[in-house]
Amino acid sequence: MKHIVGQLALSLKPKSRNPLNISQHHLSFFNTLLTSHSINTTTATMAPIGKIYSYPNNYRVQIAQVAADLNNLTLEFPDFQMGVTNKTPSFLSHFPLGKVPAFSSADETFHLTEGLAIARYIASSGPASAQLLGSDPKTSALIEQWALFGESELANATIPPLLMVLAKMIPYDEARYNQCAGNLERAVKRLEEAVNDGRKFLVGDSLTLADLAVLGAMALAGKFLFDGEMRKQAPSVEGYLKGLLEVPEVKKHFGELTFCETRVQG
Repeated sequence: MKHIVGQLALSLKPKSRNPLNISQHHLSFFNTLLTSHSINTTTATMAPIGKIYSYPNNYRVQIAQVAADLNNLTLEFPDFQMGVTNKTPSFLSHFPLGKVPAFSSADETFHLTEGLAIARYIASSGPASAQLLGSDPKTSALIEQWALFGESELANATIPPLLMVLAKMIPYDEARYNQCAGNLERAVKRLEEAVNDGRKFLVGDSLTLADLAVLGAMALAGKFLFDGEMRKQAPSVEGYLKGLLEVPEVKKHFGELTFCETRVQG
């Protein structure tokens, strides 16, 4: 299910290009969801490290932007229309699956997809590399563990319910919805165990890629699935997530976090 959120942007095209026949109500909702915090392209005045292609409010891009800012790197964001730009021959020549986010180096010789790979490359390309990715094998492995946790446990539990109850892109399946909600609850309890001692960061004493990957997935879940009842069972998680916004670079690109009180169901 990785990167399937990108398919949501297909529903934002005019009705004549809406093969999924998503209602205007849901089109409006996703326009709000995906653009509530647009891509912030304000960066230092140095030559860009490369370009990122994506729809607005893609948390995987926000992760990369924070890493770029911490490394004093600049990113460019070409005009992009999901379902149009990523179907052009020039785009597909570099990114055959048409997935976003997609990254091209400034000299157009290096191309990447997969959000974590892009973020990791940018994180490794400047003076904050040791902070973001670890300065020794054990620290690096722990950071990688939590970054993958953000994808495999948090994002994978969040995306199917999103597609069922908000996008209406797949049929509502109560059993599957409940299973995903249960999986998210289990993952959140694991996160609670990690931060209930009051720590501000998952690994070490400063922000790492681990925190950014977890924050990104939880920011999305908070809009419709990480509800008041789940937060009661994990009282430290909300504080941990909001505490990450105290890092100026995180605040700049993630904005405010919002958490639903009642989860959205079919």
